[in-house]
Formats: sequence, structure tokens, C-alpha cells
Amino acid sequence: MPTLWVDADACPRVARDIIVRAAERTATPAWFVANHAVPLPPSRWVKGLAVSQGFDAADDEIVERIQPGDLLITSDLPLAMAAIERQAKVMTTRGEALNENNIRARVQMRDFMETMRASGEHTGGPRGYSDADRREFANALDRWLAKNR
Repeated sequence: MPTLWVDADACPRVARDIIVRAAERTATPAWFVANHAVPLPPSRWVKGLAVSQGFDAADDEIVERIQPGDLLITSDLPLAMAAIERQAKVMTTRGEALNENNIRARVQMRDFMETMRASGEHTGGPRGYSDADRREFANALDRWLAKNR
């Protein structure tokens, strides 16, 4: 049984609730890793891991523990690339699959936008988490869990 790994530092609460319900329903281990304690219900399947404070400490912990075939839920593109290199599957909290075919282009675009912001260009931020995002994520997670049981 694969494990769900959640980059919990930036995971929207509604996505966290979807993951908790899915882990309970399918008896799938789910680890929420963050630089702080994440409020989670008592569960046999859902666990939290608070790591030491520090830049990328949670990311490093996930990369160290993730196994081939596990699913990482994150929007952090460098973390996603590291997990893909370890043969894990990756999904954003909007239900988008990240894989070896699209991750490099996404990281390059992120780096380009970061350079633009550093030069003073106003590029805006990510759009808000909508009901459509919630549905897409829930459906994508359900499909992944059904396929990987």
C-alpha cells in the first residue's frame, strides 16, 4: 500500500480535510509534514510530523522518507521534482499531476517568474482555491487511490 505524503506547510485546509477523509475511507497511511504541528483528527491512518524549523526542513524530511510509488501532495515544484526523481507520484492540491514529462518546464517557468519579481515586475500570485479546485483535487485523489490500492 503506497503512502500519501502531504507538504502541509502550504496545504489548504479544505484539501487537508479531503485527504484525511480519503485516507480514513481507503485505509491509506497519510503523513502531513510541516514546520509546525498540523491540527489533525485522531486516526490510525493519518499522522502529523512536525520537523525542526529551518528552510526546506519539511521538504528534506519528505524526500528522505518517500518511497517509489508513494504519492506526494504539494505545489512546491522543487520538492515535486525531488520526489519524482525518487520514483514517487506527485499531485498538486488542485488535482494536477506532476511527472517527468512536465516538471522541468514548470520549474523553469517558476524560476523565470521569480526572476521577473526580483527585477520589480508585478506578476501577481496564485489564484485563490475555488470550489472547482476542491472538486478537481478530490476527484483526482479518489482516482489515484482507486488505481493504487
